[in-house]
Formats: sequence, C-alpha cells, structure tokens
Amino acid sequence: METVSFTQMKDGTRKEYELLSRLEKPFLQLTADRVLSELRRAGEVTLEGYKISRLDHGLQSGTRAYRDGADIDWVVGAVLHDIGDGLAPQNHDRMSAEVIRPFVRWDVAWTVEHHGIFQMVYYAHHYGWDQNARDQFKDHPVYQSCAEFCERWDQSSFDPEYDTLSLDFFEPMVREVFGRKAYDPKVVQEGYISKLIPNS
Repeated sequence: METVSFTQMKDGTRKEYELLSRLEKPFLQLTADRVLSELRRAGEVTLEGYKISRLDHGLQSGTRAYRDGADIDWVVGAVLHDIGDGLAPQNHDRMSAEVIRPFVRWDVAWTVEHHGIFQMVYYAHHYGWDQNARDQFKDHPVYQSCAEFCERWDQSSFDPEYDTLSLDFFEPMVREVFGRKAYDPKVVQEGYISKLIPNS
C-alpha cells in the first residue's frame, strides 16, 4: 500500500500531497454511498417518543417537498435535513448542513443549518424557552424560505399514515447531488434566493 513518509503534516512534500490527493478520489466518489448508509441506519431507530423512525421523517419531508414541485436541491435538503441527528443531536441542524453544503445551493444549506432554531416556534414555550428565537434572523434573505421549509415539510412530517415515498425513490436524486463538483459556484449560487415551490 502506498503511504507518505511524514508523521507531521508540515513535513510533507508536494509529491506526497499529490499521492494523497490521488488516493482520496475514490473515497470522495463514495460520499453518496455513506450518506445513504447513514439514512438506512436512521431507519433502524424510532425517534424517541415519536411514531416514526428518523429515516421515515426525512423521507416524509422529502416526499412533501417533491409533491410540492420543489427542485432537486430542496428535495434532497428535505430528505437529509436531520442526517446529523444520530451523531450530533444537540446541533444536528448545523452538522446536517455541513454534509450537504458543498453540493447544494447556499440558501438550501442555510435553511438546513437554521431549521432547528426556526422549529422552536412550534414547541419552545412548552419548555420555557424563547419561542421566537428565530426572530434574530428576521432580516436575513433566507428567513422566509426557512420558515416555509419548517412549516410545509418538517414540522408536519411525523405522520405514520402519510403515503411516504421510499428511499429507493430518492436515491438517484441523492446520488446526483453528491455527484456534483464540491463547492461549484454554479451550484452554490451564493446570494441567489430560490423558491421552495415553483410558481408560488
């Protein structure tokens, strides 16, 4: 197996870093596989106290987005908005955003990153927390998109009777998104605000 000789990064040569870059490419190409595996694992865990699994919640959110006519970035964002929940339940929104950020529009990543605080409007008062904590972002250009994302696709997606599309249905979309060049400016479109629902 090819390896570098250094034990400290600062001692690496150009040739060694070129080797690492070459060896990393197959690993990067399997990102979609790892994301899909994590989704499948989420299907093995019922959300504590809820009637559905973590996977079902993501699929139901994605199904609602898809049926609303949302584009692929919003649909995949909805499916994966809680992908970080298994490893980082206290900041799953930020972790989930970092998983998708290199491959989706910036407004989708921002929405996923902030959906946790936006969701608090539905339940925070039951814990004595600030129900309107999201108001700190009221002047942000993606505020309305995030609020709508939470209302239409996230908070409403805990229904075991809903006709949810399968992971197999969404897998090609996930693979397409994660097959993109990371941080491609044509994909990220920094500053562009897209519509969740076309013609709305």
